[in-house]
Amino acid sequence: MISLNHTCVSHTIFHFLGIPGLQDQHMWISIPFFISYVIALLGNSLLIGIILTRHSLREPMYLFLCMLAGADLVLSTCTVPQALAIFWFRAGEISLDRCITQFFFIHCTFISESGILLVMAFDRYIAICYPLRYTTILTHALIGKIGVIIFLRSYCMIFPIIFLLKRLTFCQNNIIPHTYCEHIGLAKYACNDIRVNIWYGLFVITSTVVLDVLLIFVSYVLILHAVFHMPSRDARHKALNTCGSHVCIIILFYGPAIFTTLTQRFGRHIPPHIHILLANVCILVPPMLNPIIYGIKTKQIREQVSYIFFPKQK
Repeated sequence: MISLNHTCVSHTIFHFLGIPGLQDQHMWISIPFFISYVIALLGNSLLIGIILTRHSLREPMYLFLCMLAGADLVLSTCTVPQALAIFWFRAGEISLDRCITQFFFIHCTFISESGILLVMAFDRYIAICYPLRYTTILTHALIGKIGVIIFLRSYCMIFPIIFLLKRLTFCQNNIIPHTYCEHIGLAKYACNDIRVNIWYGLFVITSTVVLDVLLIFVSYVLILHAVFHMPSRDARHKALNTCGSHVCIIILFYGPAIFTTLTQRFGRHIPPHIHILLANVCILVPPMLNPIIYGIKTKQIREQVSYIFFPKQK
């Protein structure tokens, strides 16, 4: 009788629990979420404003950084306000269509950021290995085309998952122990066979994020090979210094994501709230720290920020 009833019901409304097992601590947990979101909004908006309004920062590296900052704004805005609504007002109700829309934007943005990081690695390779041809290779027209390709790649990869989710009958449960919607996290509540969802999700990750990581690794092998063949020690130091910010952001972006994937796959003894907190770290930390890292380590951006806040000292 239970299975018959389940086949007759398909949930269209779901409820987020937030951080499972820590519901009584939601108010305290919301504090770092709110602070991180404010820093991400202010830092990335300031970075975009500076790059778009200063002609001296129209170089390819800064234009790619502007794309990254825009993706950070979208990623954090798709997730953190929803989490804060759960923590502050227990507003965890979400429709199936809205859940799928949130998932679509989160995953599209995540894959786009991975693509941008790959292009930034290629940018550093051109700047170090072909410095005299840097601006002639990476023209503004080419940068615009690269941005469109990055967006189309993420869109075309994620769009089929909408139909893979819409075909499912969600009859098992409508309580989601999370703060935002995920593909498999939502699909596992279906009564249908979700092997297609699992295999396609694995294909998407492998053909985008995993491939990007491999190509970034190859780029830095070529960069290091070129750097250590430079005759001047100062030139080697300067070349490596230009890659420092990008390497930090790569570690911040891929590090938590890889660790979260490993804990979900092999850490069955780890409490559920740790899994959810780690998943939120992947969303919270990079958008918050990316503008800070570039603001501290990049002289041109640091000078522009100083000029904005302390114009009389310039």
